[in-house]
Amino acid sequence: MTPNDTHTATLHAVMSDAVDAVLDRLVEAGTLPAGLSRANVAVEPPRDPSHGDLATNAAMVLAKPAKTNPRALAEGIVAELTAHPAVEEASIAGPGFINMRLGSDAWLGELRAIAALGDDYGRSDMGAGQTVNIEYVSANPTGPMHMGHCRGAVVGDALAALLEFAGFAVIREYYVNDAGGQVDVLAKSVHLRYREALGEEIGAIPEGLYPGDYLVPVGEALAREHGDAFVGADESEWLPLFRKEAVAAMLTMIREDLALLGIHHDLFSSEAELQAAGKPEEAEKFLREKGLVYDGVLEAPKGKTPEDWEPVELPLFRSTQFGDDQDRPIKKSNGAWTYFGADLAYHFQKSEGVDALIDIWGADHAGTVKRIKAAVAALTGAKDGTPKPFDVKLVQMVQLLRNGEPVKMSKRSGNFVTLAEVAREVGKDVVRFTMLTRKPEAQMDFDFAKVVEASKDNPVFYVQYAHARICSTLRKGAGAGMAPSDAHLDLLGEEEQALIRQTAQFPRMVEAAGRAREPHRIAFFLAELAGSLHAYWNLGNDRMDKRFIVADNADLTGARLYLAERVAQVIRNGLAILGVEAAEEL
Repeated sequence: MTPNDTHTATLHAVMSDAVDAVLDRLVEAGTLPAGLSRANVAVEPPRDPSHGDLATNAAMVLAKPAKTNPRALAEGIVAELTAHPAVEEASIAGPGFINMRLGSDAWLGELRAIAALGDDYGRSDMGAGQTVNIEYVSANPTGPMHMGHCRGAVVGDALAALLEFAGFAVIREYYVNDAGGQVDVLAKSVHLRYREALGEEIGAIPEGLYPGDYLVPVGEALAREHGDAFVGADESEWLPLFRKEAVAAMLTMIREDLALLGIHHDLFSSEAELQAAGKPEEAEKFLREKGLVYDGVLEAPKGKTPEDWEPVELPLFRSTQFGDDQDRPIKKSNGAWTYFGADLAYHFQKSEGVDALIDIWGADHAGTVKRIKAAVAALTGAKDGTPKPFDVKLVQMVQLLRNGEPVKMSKRSGNFVTLAEVAREVGKDVVRFTMLTRKPEAQMDFDFAKVVEASKDNPVFYVQYAHARICSTLRKGAGAGMAPSDAHLDLLGEEEQALIRQTAQFPRMVEAAGRAREPHRIAFFLAELAGSLHAYWNLGNDRMDKRFIVADNADLTGARLYLAERVAQVIRNGLAILGVEAAEEL
C-alpha cells in the first residue's frame, strides 16, 4: 500500500509534489526548458534548523542545464511556493538554495496522517515495482553459521525489507558454493564421523579436515542408513553421496540458524547445479560473440618472476574495457572454471528477469569488486543495451567481546563462535539492531555485556525503552480515563512541535536510505528520535506541566498522548524494517 492508496499523503510527499508542480509551471511559462532531469532535486530539512523546516536545491541543480542564473531561478520558485497553503515563508539563501518554513497546521496534519496510515506510514512507491535481486550470506555449506556471517546476513535482510517498504519487488537469494574443493573436504570429514559412528576409534581429527562436533549427527545418520557399506570402499564410491548428504545437512542447519534471526531466503542457487547446466559455457559463448572474451596469455607476475612460471594461453575476459586494471582469466590451465569465471556465469543467470542486482560481501572480497562489476556491466549491457544497476556492499568483520575481553571459541563449531549461540544468549532483536548501529564498512565490536546493558549508551535499549515508555504512558492514561485525541492539537507547544517535525522525517528517511542502499540510516534515525523522546520526557521530571499526563488538563493530555502514540507508531515502523519487534514493556 502506498500513501496514494489510502488517499492520505505524507507531508514529505506533499512538499516534494509541490516543488515538482512549481517546476512544471515554470516549464509551461517558458522559464525552464522541458525535459530536464530532476533526479537530483531534493526536498529535505536544512542542516541548520534555524534556516527553516525544509529546503530544496532545485534552483542549484537545474540552473546550469537551463542556462540561467540559480538565484534568478530561485526567485521564480519562491514566488510560486509562497502561494502553497502549507508554506508560511520561503526565502533564498546563498547562491540559490531555498528554505521553507511551514505553518503549524501542516505539522499537526502530519500527526493525523501517521494515524491514518498506521503501519504503512513511510511506505513509498519510489521503487515503482522494479525487481531487485539481493544476494546475501552465501556462506560455504561446510558448517553452522558463525558470527563472521552475521553482520552481512542482517545488513542484507534489512536492506531487502527497506527496499520492499520503498516500493521495490525484492528477491532474497543465497548462492550455495557447493562445487569447490571445500565440499570434498566436508564429505571426507563426514566420512570420518561416519566411521566413528560405526565404532571406529578415529583419534584426533587430521589436519585439513573440519573438526567441529556439528558433523557427528551427519555421520550417525549416514551410518544408520547405509551401515558399514562405505567403511572400506574406494573414495570414488562414497564421495558423491557424502557430498550430497553433507551439503543438504549443512543447508538445513544454515536455514535453522538464520531463522533464529528471522532471516529467510526466497531462493537458494547451487553453484554445482549451475555448472552442471552448462551456464558458465553459455556465458563464455555469449561473451565471445560480443568480443568480450578472447584467448590470450596473462602478463608475468609483477616483481621477481617465480622460476616455475610459464606463459599459458587462457580464456580472458576483457575487464580492462570496464575499468579493471587487467583482463581476467575465466578458466584455469587445467580447464576448471576460476572463481571469477563461475561467479560471472552466476551473475549472468540471476540478472535475467530483474531490474537491478545487489551483492552483500565480506570486506575480504574487496579486491574482486571491480572485476565482477565490470563483468556484470558487460553481460547486462551487451544483452539489453544498457547495463543493469549492480551494487556491491562490503561488510566488515565483527569482533566478539565479553566485558572487553575476546570471546573464547566454541567446541561445537571447531574454531568459531556460532550465530546460534549468540542469538540464543542475547536474542534476535539485540543482534539485529546492534549490527545496524554502524555503517557496514566500519569495524564493529560486539560486546555481550554492553549490548544488553540498560543504558542510554546502548542504542538497542534506548530505542526499545522509548517505545516501552510510550506504551506505559498510554496504559497509565487509559487507567485514568484519558485517551489520545486530536481534538486539541493546537495546545501543543514548541517542544512538542519539534518532536513532530523530527518524527515526520521518517518517510523522507526511508526513501533516502533506500536510494543509498543503506538500512543503517533507519537505525540511526530511530536512535535520534528515541533521544528526542527521552529528552522531552525528562522535561516532565522538573516540571509537572510538561508531562504527557497532566491530571487537571484533559485536553492537553489528550493531545500529548496523541503525539506520543504517533511517535511510537514511527518507531514500530522503523523497527519493522530492521526486523526488530517493538517492546511494550522492559
